[in-house]
Amino acid sequence: MKRFVILGVVGSVLALSACASLAPYGAQQGRGGQGFSEQRIESNRYRVTYNGVGAPGPVADYALLRAADLTTQEGYDWFEVVQAWTDGRPGGAGGLRPSVSIGGGSSRYGGYSASGVGVGVGLNLSGPQPTSTTLEVVLGRGAKPDRPSVYDARSIQASIPR
Repeated sequence: MKRFVILGVVGSVLALSACASLAPYGAQQGRGGQGFSEQRIESNRYRVTYNGVGAPGPVADYALLRAADLTTQEGYDWFEVVQAWTDGRPGGAGGLRPSVSIGGGSSRYGGYSASGVGVGVGLNLSGPQPTSTTLEVVLGRGAKPDRPSVYDARSIQASIPR
């Protein structure tokens, strides 16, 4: 019987993890879907958003990649991230994440007293969570300024796989 329960739990975790994963890089297909979108704020300033599912790191990479693609499409060489927002939990990748907790307590009532200690084991079987990264970027031409917030568009395009 234990074997069937374990197989059931493992099967459920695999099914949940297969339900939602980060879609391939591309434009957002409809409201609430995965992918990139951008909004022009000024002639060389954009707000780029990438919506995905799972860990925030790959979603942030795709937001940087979209900023780089937009930079070269508009005829610029580099971009500077002037503001960035990430919406998602660091553990948003989902999957089986066990946790163990220990608790204790005591009480006294009338002439009686009691003490107890407990150990609990929890399993988080949730699937990947929605994550988004929004970057406000300013595009530029010529020599790249020497600041950590400035990226060479072609270097980003070469280093982040699609």
